[in-house]
Amino acid sequence: MSAPSPTPSSAQPPASTSPASATAPQQPPSLAELFVAFATISLSGFGGVLAWSRRMMVEERKWLTPEQFNETYAVCAFLPGGNILNFSVILGARFRGAPGAVAAAAGLMGPPLCLVLIIAGIYAHYGDLPALRRALTGIAAAAAGLMIATVAKMARPLFQNRAVTRPLIALATFAAIGILQWPLPLVLAVIVPVSLALAWVRL
Repeated sequence: MSAPSPTPSSAQPPASTSPASATAPQQPPSLAELFVAFATISLSGFGGVLAWSRRMMVEERKWLTPEQFNETYAVCAFLPGGNILNFSVILGARFRGAPGAVAAAAGLMGPPLCLVLIIAGIYAHYGDLPALRRALTGIAAAAAGLMIATVAKMARPLFQNRAVTRPLIALATFAAIGILQWPLPLVLAVIVPVSLALAWVRL
């Protein structure tokens, strides 16, 4: 009879460390998680929620990659209505269908509505105080800083790719709207077809 193998079967690597498990798709968030995530975004987003939505979806919850966030938000920017509301509906529907869209939109709109009603009542009585005006000016500056930092993060994947078309389109759009002050509908009427044509050619 042959001698037993000196390598025990337990020496095999555990299944949890296999490459397949490392790249396994993450479980979609529940309805409650969607509601809580968007409620947190809306209650944290003083001066705009773009920065907080990217931080929540990409950096904290890791529900989206940076590229997926950019693509989804780009679609939302060209749809009628508020960008973040469109984003909540699209993302909720992507993970949980129509109930997910309702849960995400409710989390985004419900808690801030209650908070804004309270703040509106306070502002109606104390809005003329100089100290409050100075505080609002400081908040506006902080919100602008958050927006600039988020735009820089969103632009990073565009410039990391070797293709030069996407950075050029981004810079051309910024120059047309931010520097030359051209009308937004006119810029979109030109930039969007050009972007689609370049993307089609690359395919």
